[in-house]
Amino acid sequence: MKLISLSALALMAGVVAASADEAGLDAKARAIQSRIITIDTHTDIPTFFATPKYDPGKDNPPPVLVDIPKMRQGGLDAVFFIAYVEQTKRDAAGYAEAASEAFAKFAAIHRMTDEQYPSEIGLALTSADIRRIHAQGKRVALIGIENGYSVGREPALLDIYYRLGARYFGLVHNGHNDIADSAQPQSDLGDRPNDKGGEHGGLSPYGRELIARCNDLGIMVDVSHSAKSTTLDAIKASRAPIIASHSAVFALNPHPRNMSDEEMKLLAKKGGVIQIIAFDEYLKAMPKEKKAARGKLAKSLGLTSLDAFFDASPAVKAKYRAGSAALDKKYPRATVRDLVDHIDYAVKLIGIDHVGIASDFQGGGGIEGWSNAGETLNVTKELVRRGYSEADIGKLWGGNVMRVMDEVAAMRKAD
Repeated sequence: MKLISLSALALMAGVVAASADEAGLDAKARAIQSRIITIDTHTDIPTFFATPKYDPGKDNPPPVLVDIPKMRQGGLDAVFFIAYVEQTKRDAAGYAEAASEAFAKFAAIHRMTDEQYPSEIGLALTSADIRRIHAQGKRVALIGIENGYSVGREPALLDIYYRLGARYFGLVHNGHNDIADSAQPQSDLGDRPNDKGGEHGGLSPYGRELIARCNDLGIMVDVSHSAKSTTLDAIKASRAPIIASHSAVFALNPHPRNMSDEEMKLLAKKGGVIQIIAFDEYLKAMPKEKKAARGKLAKSLGLTSLDAFFDASPAVKAKYRAGSAALDKKYPRATVRDLVDHIDYAVKLIGIDHVGIASDFQGGGGIEGWSNAGETLNVTKELVRRGYSEADIGKLWGGNVMRVMDEVAAMRKAD
């Protein structure tokens, strides 16, 4: 009986010590996060962002993962909101629709910052803007473009997007386009597989033209979603450093969306940065059964696009959440530890100055421990747990991408 009591006391002491350690870790992470600028370089939005359907000033239920209250709760200071368009047919109608959707998203972001919540969030065009708005106690919005398909065959659109606030330009998404080959060719679009040479063998001549224009304007070139051949071509073609706004490490999980050691080394040599993505399937291999079941679930509920997810009825959203939760219980999601494993690998390979962090919230991102912006502190806690210094955490969370913004802006030649 005495032995049992002593064992129980020892166990209780261990629990108390562990709780104290965790509390200390939490306090240290909070203190660090209060002194640095945290930037998530990729959050998707529907076309009706900043409307009653998705009011960024309110603490919204899922599928909304990022809004101003959640950013404040998690200590997330700045977000690149994304003007994403899906890759479809390359004809006049397709190009017009893509540009229209991009303009709608630019308008929505400006509506949030200029009309709805100017006292709570401001639009940044430079790293100096980020620091100024942050010093005012406000959240920061930035704009990135995902899929150069929204430029169509009209390169002048790139100038317009820049004037509207775009500060990075993602060359491709899923499926080849006129600019470059994608990491994930789409058979329904008639794409030639990458192991057959893709469509362009990397960048097209038009793609090189657009990269030169990005350099002249001061827009960061983004190679996430690019085929390896495209990434290597883009690094060579660009005068300025480039970014991968939301990618992970191929050596840890050989997914076509992830970056090889060769790509990361050349990216870093050019002065660029890879933003490690909190996306389950890219951080660790997803069982085929889970992927198929998740796709079947979404299709059965009519959730076949980003707008469809946000525009669904509460009942449909609830059914999808319940189905997803059951799949996650059977096949556990990647965790914050997995995310930081990828960060660790990249830091050791290419150095602390060339690695950052992205969520891809509302575009498929979200992992155990960082499932919405309100849980952002958990990433900082894990970085502290791994022994990263405050200076290094500051670089990972925003310092590195702001440096690239400055270097790209310094090479600007346009009027």
